[in-house]
Amino acid sequence: MLYTVFRILRFIFRLIVFLVALAAIAVIVGGGVWYFRTQGQGRTTIALNDMPGGREPQGVEDLALSLYLQSRADEINTPLSDDPTPVTFVVEMGETAVSIAVRLQDLGLITDATLFRRFLQYHGLDASLEAGEYQLRRNMTMREIAEALQHSRLREVTITIPEGWRAEQVADLLTAENIMDGSVFLAAVRQGVAIDHPLLADRPAGAGFEGYLFPDTYRLPAQAAPEDLLTRMLDNMQARLPIGWEGMASAQGLTFYEVLIVASIVEREAVVPEERPTIASVYLNRLQQDMYLQADPTVQYAMGYQPETGQWWKTPVTLEEYQKVNSPYNTYLYPGLPPGPICSPGADSILAVLQPAQTPYLFFVARGDGSHVFAETLEEHERNIELYQGQ
Repeated sequence: MLYTVFRILRFIFRLIVFLVALAAIAVIVGGGVWYFRTQGQGRTTIALNDMPGGREPQGVEDLALSLYLQSRADEINTPLSDDPTPVTFVVEMGETAVSIAVRLQDLGLITDATLFRRFLQYHGLDASLEAGEYQLRRNMTMREIAEALQHSRLREVTITIPEGWRAEQVADLLTAENIMDGSVFLAAVRQGVAIDHPLLADRPAGAGFEGYLFPDTYRLPAQAAPEDLLTRMLDNMQARLPIGWEGMASAQGLTFYEVLIVASIVEREAVVPEERPTIASVYLNRLQQDMYLQADPTVQYAMGYQPETGQWWKTPVTLEEYQKVNSPYNTYLYPGLPPGPICSPGADSILAVLQPAQTPYLFFVARGDGSHVFAETLEEHERNIELYQGQ
């Protein structure tokens, strides 16, 4: 009997202890919520600007974190300095909140890396920081820095490649615009390796990327590698090709690489856009009849840089000079196509070769206003030369 009474008393005692502990937890939690809603938010805020009223803590751990942050709210909302000098801060790809917070402290932008990381954690930002470039200042508070880190400014640069440029010109532009080291880019173009792309399937062994540097405007990450730009160029070219381009090239008896060779010549010859398909027809007709192409731009390409004028394309080129340029790119001396493209053809020039005008023309001569007059026979062509060029 006595033993039973003892067991009942022990159970009652344990129940009282449990209820007291439960009441204590309730008081602590309730007091925390009261403090957070009234005293804490009224005195100073740990909310982000896009959360003006703050947010309700979710669970005991979240409440504890909010109380911790509220106890250090003055530090969160007080800038470390009054220095307004901009500080460029870069978040690298895959960088953790811990690393970011430590670097911010090392740069003198915040006082406590752990406090800042806990602040990010409370607002759910510690796992969602994006790589990019940020402009911060030492007179910003922790809260303002946390807000700024939500709006990255990706470091990007823009480069526009004109139609008809050779690789050296593109490389010079990349250097001049401080996009990348042009000499490194040019070496990559000439080596023609390190990139695997469907458009390169029929490129001859040892050939570079001349002709594949598709002219357009490109956005690149800062400090991009040559492969970044080359891949974008190839992807862009592929996207701009007409549906069924493979069959069109085959119908002309050309590989895609050969299409680019002819298109690069058309690009350098054409001034009036509407003439591109007709100019393409002349060169394709000459190829079919085993005639020398006799294309001035190929000789200009072979002659290379002209120190006297600071240009890569010598113009005009005389008939006497044609005979002195001993290069497989000299289509006055060597039959068939030159070894490779001579420049970056645009989409219209490529399309002109894939879908040329159906003409009997084998010759053309410049009128002097950018347009050309076309001829089927040598006799007619010679008359046109005399008429328009006085020779």
